Amino acid sequence: MTKFSKTCSHPHHLHGACCGGEGDFDPGRRQTLDMLAKGGLAAMLGSLGASLPQMARAAGDDVLRIGYLPITDATPLLVAHAKGFFEEEGIKAEKPTLIRSWPALIEGFVAGKFNLVHFLKPIPVWMRYNNKVPVKIMSWAHTNGSALVVGKHTDVTDFAGLGGKQVAVPFWYSMHNIVLQYALRAAGITPVIKEQGAEIAPDECNLQVLPPPDMPPALAAKKIDAYIVAEPFNALGELMAGARMLRFTGDIWKNHPCCVVCMHEQDTTERAEWTQKVMNAVVRAAIYASQNKAEVAELLSKDGAGYLPAPAPVVTRAMTLYADNPDYIASGAIKNEGEYHNGRIDFQPWPYPSATKLIIEAMNSTVVAGETTFLEGLDPEFVAQDLVNYDFVKSALEKYPEWKNDPSVATGADPYTREEIMKL
Repeated sequence: MTKFSKTCSHPHHLHGACCGGEGDFDPGRRQTLDMLAKGGLAAMLGSLGASLPQMARAAGDDVLRIGYLPITDATPLLVAHAKGFFEEEGIKAEKPTLIRSWPALIEGFVAGKFNLVHFLKPIPVWMRYNNKVPVKIMSWAHTNGSALVVGKHTDVTDFAGLGGKQVAVPFWYSMHNIVLQYALRAAGITPVIKEQGAEIAPDECNLQVLPPPDMPPALAAKKIDAYIVAEPFNALGELMAGARMLRFTGDIWKNHPCCVVCMHEQDTTERAEWTQKVMNAVVRAAIYASQNKAEVAELLSKDGAGYLPAPAPVVTRAMTLYADNPDYIASGAIKNEGEYHNGRIDFQPWPYPSATKLIIEAMNSTVVAGETTFLEGLDPEFVAQDLVNYDFVKSALEKYPEWKNDPSVATGADPYTREEIMKL
């Protein structure tokens, strides 16, 4: 077991059916994602040339423009819009814009198209310190809510079984990549990044990046052997691609962050009152989601308000089916429930500094493609204070103290401080 104790006072569609895609994953889109994941943000934005000024600008007015991927990680942003919480705060919010890949969402945010988004937690680290983008983490979007599933064509029953296999991650800079590699190394498997067709040794696991909506069809087509990603694409894989649940990530890293709520730093400094109202609505929505998971799943699904293209049974499974399923316990997909007591996905907004520090430390031992020199000398304590704005979310949490009832909130005298626990 790995324990990190820190203290601080501040602290997924088969053949287009669910995500509106074109079926099998698009190699061109994957190449674009790979370029961006390797550090090509400046090159990508530069290639847009004159088209950038024509994009809708989120800065300069008081209209809230939300960009999101069709995953449950976006729940607080979507619920805040659906339930009218932004409106009740006096915020004019456009209907959230569904984006199908992390590169496209990053591009839209950097170009000023969106002023409120959710990103995989390590993405803002890469954006701010490798690409000099003034992004700020404002809160966590959720905890847990991710898993690793394996194809029915495989006989994989544990992480050691991933030796010689192809596994997809949603982005090099992701909690998924960090947790996967932690588990692989513990099982004696070396994570590698090799071109398609290259020989993979029995003690190697080859990693590739795929957008979440492309993962289930790729698994069904046996182009990959497993994938690790956010919900509802694990539930979708189980129900529509014959995938088997290998392990929930929240059963490895207790109550880990996955996606975080992000804004432009300029908004936080120049429009503080507006920013506070936005965060009040986001926190209120997170609490509502924590207390009403089944209702929220139906609301967000394509059978409800349609924020997520997945049908209600898929989203409901992704939000509610966990330790009450004996198959997950028997298979070992859940091993630590007796100690962790978390859900398949939980919602608490406080961005624990200890988790940010763990991620910075872990990124230095995580295999990624592209330039990583920006990580050298990156101080975890500095990043925890520089990358994250704690003021607005803490004010909102004090306004809505019910957040402390979520199972992923630290117990004890100080709910704002916790110990990070990671074990297999």
